Amino acid sequence: MKIVVLGAGVIGVTSAWYLAKDGHDVTVLDRQPTAGLETSFANGGQISVSHAEPWANPEAPGKIYKWLGREDAPLLFRLRADPRQWAWGLRFLIECLPERTRRNTLTILRLGLYSRDMLKSLRRETGVQYDHLEKGILQLHTDAREFEAAHARVELLRSHGCEMHIKNVPECMELEPALRTTRIGLIGGTYAPDDESGDAHQFTGNLAELCRAQGVQFGYEHAIEALSMDGDTVAGAIVRDPEGRREVVKADAFVVALGSYSPFLLSPVGIRVPVYPVKGYSVTVPLTRPDAAPTMCLSDENAKVAISRLGNRLRAAGTAELTGYDTSLNEARCDAILSRIEQLFPGAGDYAAASRWAGLRPATPSNVPLIGHTRYRNLYLNTGHGTLGWTLACGSGQALADVIGGRPPKVEFPFR
Repeated sequence: MKIVVLGAGVIGVTSAWYLAKDGHDVTVLDRQPTAGLETSFANGGQISVSHAEPWANPEAPGKIYKWLGREDAPLLFRLRADPRQWAWGLRFLIECLPERTRRNTLTILRLGLYSRDMLKSLRRETGVQYDHLEKGILQLHTDAREFEAAHARVELLRSHGCEMHIKNVPECMELEPALRTTRIGLIGGTYAPDDESGDAHQFTGNLAELCRAQGVQFGYEHAIEALSMDGDTVAGAIVRDPEGRREVVKADAFVVALGSYSPFLLSPVGIRVPVYPVKGYSVTVPLTRPDAAPTMCLSDENAKVAISRLGNRLRAAGTAELTGYDTSLNEARCDAILSRIEQLFPGAGDYAAASRWAGLRPATPSNVPLIGHTRYRNLYLNTGHGTLGWTLACGSGQALADVIGGRPPKVEFPFR
């Protein structure tokens, strides 16, 4: 089939890769001049299957209330006159119920384990480079009550196939010697040895080139405006080319992988998806003393900051802010991330020279992505991955190719 993928982030490009491997004639369209320039550009860099528990969990409502009014809060709701935000927020609260949290955690875990295996296979097959490390992820704890709660989470994940271990402070420092100079009150950690890290932007761009070598065509600087419908099928995608000319791109099937912007394309054709942008921030620090910087991937659980070593850079990303489609930088939130990693690793980098970034994560209230069919017979979704787009990308792409190819995906997941 001729298939058009709408969106050239990590989700769109991995979808294109697996569809092309299936023998389809694939074209990818995106408004940006190259691949991976929006949510995939400067995320935390973690392949973090061990982070399967969603933001919507029983502890979240209390934390949100506690953090009200704090500009540097890890999770911040900026209430707006936006019915979509209010509806999303109400559904988020429902997903905080214990049984829903458990179900969502295991659903995300199954897709995460499968996706990590698919990434390993893709790397063996292609040799794709992206500053990756295979040293696991060490989750750091500085709050005794939350560390105790983490023990139960570890048992749940371990019992369903995710290898994890509880570590005391000396064991944490043995795993990551750079922690020996930390200024935070570390009380322990949890370690997921099979997790990975890497630069999602590099991966997306390099995989796009591998896709091109397999015959995938990329139409960059093509703004996707609408879908043209014909009964129960999509007749074409209405786009504007780099010169501003309007055209209709026709295909046998269409995949919507537009992240936070997916609802704008889908709502006019009667498809309501519970995807809303959750803004995140990152800072990337050039290293001046690599020996003082971590050599593995870390997660500061109490500050909600992911820390990844990307070659000679240190990337720290975190916080979640519901503020609509505003992508402007909030210096206070970036400063909070920088301050935290400087406390963790004093003297490791030129913190004053850090580059700052903000992006919109396409989140469902449950953090379970939307993959598969729609009410239209040739329109498919691969969106709503929230904070785990990089983690879930390869598994989502392969599963979508299976759905389109009429095969049952090899992972238990509520495909549409």
